[in-house]
Amino acid sequence: MTTARQCPQTPFRPTALLVGAALAGMATGASAHSSEGGLVLLLPTGYFILAGVLAVAATFLILALAPAAPMRILHENRLWLGALPGFSSVVPSLLSFALLAFMVTCGFLGSVDPAHNPLPAFVWTVFWVCLVFAHGVAGRLWSFVNPWTGPLAVVRSLSKDRAIEGRFTLPARLGYAIAILQFSAFAWFELVYLYPEDPRRLAMAVSAYWLVNALGFFLFGARQWGGRAEPFGIFFDLIGRLAPFGWERRAGRLRLYFAWPGLQLVRRDAMSPSGVLFVLLTLSTVSFDGLSSTFVWLTAIGVNPLEFPGRSEVTLSSTFGLIVTFLALAAAYFGSIALGCVAAGERRFGEVAGRLIFSILPISLGFQAAHYLTLAMVGLQDFIVAASDPFHRGWDLFGVSDYQVSTSFLNVYSTVRMIFVAQTLAVTLGHVVAVILAHALLDAIARDRRKTLLIETPFALLMIAYTGFGLWLLSTARI
Repeated sequence: MTTARQCPQTPFRPTALLVGAALAGMATGASAHSSEGGLVLLLPTGYFILAGVLAVAATFLILALAPAAPMRILHENRLWLGALPGFSSVVPSLLSFALLAFMVTCGFLGSVDPAHNPLPAFVWTVFWVCLVFAHGVAGRLWSFVNPWTGPLAVVRSLSKDRAIEGRFTLPARLGYAIAILQFSAFAWFELVYLYPEDPRRLAMAVSAYWLVNALGFFLFGARQWGGRAEPFGIFFDLIGRLAPFGWERRAGRLRLYFAWPGLQLVRRDAMSPSGVLFVLLTLSTVSFDGLSSTFVWLTAIGVNPLEFPGRSEVTLSSTFGLIVTFLALAAAYFGSIALGCVAAGERRFGEVAGRLIFSILPISLGFQAAHYLTLAMVGLQDFIVAASDPFHRGWDLFGVSDYQVSTSFLNVYSTVRMIFVAQTLAVTLGHVVAVILAHALLDAIARDRRKTLLIETPFALLMIAYTGFGLWLLSTARI
């Protein structure tokens, strides 16, 4: 995963400039990204960070002074765009399952080199990056393209007992514990495991994940297992509800609409404490992904950033870092909510925390977009080239045999500047939308201007601080 990660560096420090230049000259697979980091050193990144922080702070101050009515109107209305004929999710789900099965087959039978096998790029770029982006724009696509709905419908149609699935009850006391465990395993595999891109091992991991959750769907049904245990379905559903585009099923048709981001979340019931922890886990994972390759982190764990020994030497510290980052974010979140509730005399701490967690989702999406932007730009090229010859047998299905994956846009000052600006905007806009959404969520609970602001202020300060942290991750020295 690290070969396609961006490596911007810290501005205004001569030592960091020398480090960036040294990294740019190293003949390694990540040299293009080191060059990008060297170019970022030439940018006034300190001003970018200050501008982002001030933008989020200004948003909170404007909301504090503005009348509540316009914000309520913003989150209560939508622009209807038309309607489409309703259709079942079975066919797109079967196509999704077929694609996944083909990619896994490529993982087992194709090249052992991740660069020549489409499965790694499919999982880490198409699935975990591009599909998240798609949900953030187009809504809850996972309800159509998840790879379990279709196969289970086929099993149901072949069985004489149409109620063959979902015969067991998933204990309510488990909450989102299974989803947390599964997502934690995914995060550890991605960020800590020694061979996350090895096609064979990745194919086995994907197969095991599909089978475990297919069994869960079969035993407990889509509503229970999909709603509280399968982590990607939960995460994609939440991100999809944040999207400005969405749809409603009415009279057998899909009515499309455009609305302010988060309209569906304002109307959603509060999440349970375990659901809150699940959402925080998704944000802490991408946060640690950025932090783990910084000079600051590596120095803290006693590793020379210029002589990185490889994942095998930092397995324990990386596992520890994943856990600590999650615990630190959870403590900061619950602490800010507790301070606000105490200040406002609000006793419904659980409801406030369970609803305000939805405002974390724009931040998570902004982090994903910024952190994985260059990964997507390079990884999509890798995927197309590898998929053109999926079994590494000299095929050229897409006519790209002569195409060379390019990272040249990371070696040019003007394009690096454009990328850094886009990343800064993604993080900043994510926090701005989060502040606006938090205000709407709290207003729906308190319906009292003074009380809303008292609860919101500590949380807004946390958001402002996290904006600075996110932008710092983009500009600090990295391997």
